[in-house]
Amino acid sequence: MLLAIVPWVLNGYGSVFVPISKLMIHCAATGLVYRNPKPHLKAIHAWHPSIVRRDDGTLLASFDLGEAIESLDYGTVLSRSRDEGQTWDAPLRWFNDPAPRRCTHSVRLGQMRDGTLVGLGGRFYRDDPELGLTNRTNLGYVPMDLILLRSLDGGGTWDGPANLQPPLVGPSFEICHRIIELSDGRWLAPMGTWKGWDGSAPNGMQAIALVSCDRGATWPEWISVVNQYDQGVVSWEQGLTQLPDGRLLAVVWCFDEMHGKSLPNRYAISNDGRRFSPPRENGIQGETSKLLALADGRVVCMVRRLDKPGLWANLVHIEGENWINVAEAQVWNGPTSGLFGKQGACDELSALKLGFPSMVQMSGGDVFAVFWCLEDCMHVIRWARLAIK
Repeated sequence: MLLAIVPWVLNGYGSVFVPISKLMIHCAATGLVYRNPKPHLKAIHAWHPSIVRRDDGTLLASFDLGEAIESLDYGTVLSRSRDEGQTWDAPLRWFNDPAPRRCTHSVRLGQMRDGTLVGLGGRFYRDDPELGLTNRTNLGYVPMDLILLRSLDGGGTWDGPANLQPPLVGPSFEICHRIIELSDGRWLAPMGTWKGWDGSAPNGMQAIALVSCDRGATWPEWISVVNQYDQGVVSWEQGLTQLPDGRLLAVVWCFDEMHGKSLPNRYAISNDGRRFSPPRENGIQGETSKLLALADGRVVCMVRRLDKPGLWANLVHIEGENWINVAEAQVWNGPTSGLFGKQGACDELSALKLGFPSMVQMSGGDVFAVFWCLEDCMHVIRWARLAIK
């Protein structure tokens, strides 16, 4: 094997391996989950997908639709594929929200070990129709509630949305991840604390995970995953996975708030599932990253790159506390997109052109991923199948 004779390349943050072979991971196929079928008639754009694979092989995807990224008609839908992603049903609104105030919502789809489907989301109150989700003067967010939905019949019917009571003040929260179930039975809800509309941030803007020991009925605990706010660095859009040895691996998008630009990705590891190591750079110049631990112990990291255009997949080996990049492949060849400090952070966030990947491993070992991207002036949901050796 080539890996056995080529040494690791060390840097000040840990062992990082310079990619040697694109044959170890590559995009074998790609297609569309959703694209507005009648753009001549109405404006419908799509963002923020998540994906689960049922025991019968069915794929169920959630994603958000709206006229614009902060529009008042924004909400989450579900779509199903019965042929491993080749074709998809027309999306259906996930749920009707009984909230009496004007609001929008965004929900992430996850699956527990017993097959229960769970949606973790945010309900965002839009009392002033002339305002967006974010305060352009201070990066604050509109008032919001965390919400939870669940289905025991594969997504046919849903209980909820029920309000989730967090154990800390956000005051707002970033809904960046689906709920994951750990090997010890705990449920983790990865998210980030976010400023309120007035700019207050009593707990900073850090990556956290809410903890439930009763399958989502209550959430009395929380874990600090990555907190760099005392250094002026926001920890956004974490990816979190449990490795086969039981450890937790997290990666975050790091944003320098003072200079308005993104820094290289950083990762952290938890050996006990409760305390994470100090964050270290992982050798990737990127922003939004998501992780999938493979059955053989390797990890796939999908990331929007800052130094290269488009969406990329890295094959990663975790050696002790070190993140080792084994191979990489471009998944989607789109424009360079990110926060470079050329405009206000809120405006650059709204202008992103791709991101938010979500992955599952298929029965044959391939990885099936969904993500959003801008094609022909429309935000669409695209799928990609990654072959891994």
